[in-house]
This record gives sequence, C-alpha cells and structure tokens, in this order.
Amino acid sequence: MQEPVVPKGVAHVVVTPPAEPETIVFVLLDNLSMLAFTSAIEPLRIANQLTGHILYRWTTMSEDGENVRCSNGIEIGIDRPIGETPANSRVFVCSGVQPEKSLSTKVSDWVRLQWRLGRTVGSLCTGAYTLAKAGILGGHKFTLHWENIAPFREHFPDLDPVEQLYTIDNRVLTCGGGAAATDLFLRLIYDTHGPVLSQAVLNMCLHTVQRSETDRQQSSTSATIGVRNDKLVRVLTYFEENLEDSVNLDIVTEELGISRRQMERLFRHHLNTTPKKYLQDLRLQRARILLAETDMPVVDVAIACGYDSAAYFSKRFRETFGMSPHRFSAGGG
Repeated sequence: MQEPVVPKGVAHVVVTPPAEPETIVFVLLDNLSMLAFTSAIEPLRIANQLTGHILYRWTTMSEDGENVRCSNGIEIGIDRPIGETPANSRVFVCSGVQPEKSLSTKVSDWVRLQWRLGRTVGSLCTGAYTLAKAGILGGHKFTLHWENIAPFREHFPDLDPVEQLYTIDNRVLTCGGGAAATDLFLRLIYDTHGPVLSQAVLNMCLHTVQRSETDRQQSSTSATIGVRNDKLVRVLTYFEENLEDSVNLDIVTEELGISRRQMERLFRHHLNTTPKKYLQDLRLQRARILLAETDMPVVDVAIACGYDSAAYFSKRFRETFGMSPHRFSAGGG
C-alpha cells in the first residue's frame, strides 16, 4: 500500500487525527467507470489535504494485480492483487459497462471472505453485480447505476435494487456511480469527522450541495420532458412501470381518469408524438439496454419489453436502430 501524499493547499480545517487512518480498498474491474472511481477517491485526498493529516489511506487491487482499463480506454495502475486487508478496511468494488462480462468467481469469493471477516463492503456504479454474486446483498438495501437496474433484475431476479444516489445499510455501502460516489464519500467523511470537514471537502469539489441518500439518480419525469402537466406525467409514469405488460391505452385512460382524446392531445402538444409511439420507443430503449448489458436471448428480451412476437420486435428494433437485435447483441452496435 502506497503512503498517500498530503498535498499543501490554502484552505485548512482543524481536526483531531485518528489513532489509525482508515483504509479504503478499491477493487477495480475491467471496463470500470473512471468517473465513479475518481469521484470516490478525490474526497479522501482532499480531506487529507485540508487537515494536513493522513485521515485516509487507499489502495487499488485487481484480480491478478495487473492494470485495468476503464470504459474510456484509460489504463489505471494497480497496487497489488486481491489479498489480505487491514481490519479497519472498507472494500469497494468498482465496475462499469457490461458488468456481467467483468464478473469473476475469484473476486466475488474474495469479497465474501472480506464480509465474513467483518469488513464493510461496498460498490461503485455496477459493482453491485459482484456483491450479488458474492451472496451478501440479500436482505440489504442497495443500488447501482440506473441504466443497469433492469438488466440486474433479469440476472438476479431475487434481488431488488432501489433507484437512489447511494445506500448505507449496516456494512453494505453502494452508490449509483458517477458523481453519486462523491455524495457517498462526503457522507462517510461527515459521519467520521463531522460537518465542518465534510462541507469543506464539498466546497473543494465544487459540488455545491450535499445530496441525500434517498435522492433519485435521474431527474423526475416532469423535469426530463420539461413540463409539469400532472396528467401527462401520470401517463408517462404508468408506461415506465408497465413496460413488460400489454398496455391497452383505453384502459390506461380509464384508470387515470382522462379521455383518450385528451391523452392524444397532451402527447402531441408537449412531446410531438403519439402515446403508442412513445411507449414503443420506451420499450425499444429498454430492449437496447438488455441486449447490451445481458446475455439474454432476443426472444426473452422481446417478452421482457412487452412484445408478444419476437419477429415483430425484431422488425421494430431494426427500423429504429438500423440493425437487427441479433446483430446488436453480438457487438454490432
């Protein structure tokens, strides 16, 4: 483990240093999200810099000790292969795109051992796949990047992630990746060293506000579409929550208390499309995610996205994305 450098800076925060610095172990998997990793490690570096003390040590590990390459193509140096960790360690698995392909029995077994030794374990971005394979997420609240939640549920049907920035559930810490890693680590700094240091680190990160654990990863539906029409938002929410089911638009209007004509008018005025087309686009986007992030057969993807016919699904997919779902899932995208 490398001894962390304590850079000099202008800003300073007075704290009582702990008897022993806390150790953070980052287990990096191929195709990890560089943003998630750096968003986690920089608050630790800044906390050391602001206080002039080594509050945190960190080390990077990989399965075999070899360097790993991020999803953006940049290679990150690794300190050592997975192995022994100090008793006060917190272990975080950092993954990224196509997490199924980065899953390793050796790494998941090692994470399970860390858990049994009493370590706190966590995940950044899609690292929850490894925690799930290790068998330690059952009965715990956890999250991962919103884009991977649907594929995760297909791969681990007995587990139900929540769509929020981060979660802290006893010795299981998870976040959705990206800037949410900063929110999680700011919270850990707050819990250990108090609000003054946490706020100072936040300011140095230009993060502007400490977001809460339960904040959503994505903007609300109304914010995404740029309108606040309650009836339209309710229809869109219904669509998003029922992508796997056959949706009868007349039944939808009856359940939500609006007329079919009014619904058509709302979609045309605010979204320049029809309810049927909007629903189809949602399903095709979900299908694209499942094809890219899982090994599900095309026919199973079709069913999971509300299509009764794989042939009809394939036709619509080709019309929208310019290639068949079979070709896309084989890496043609």
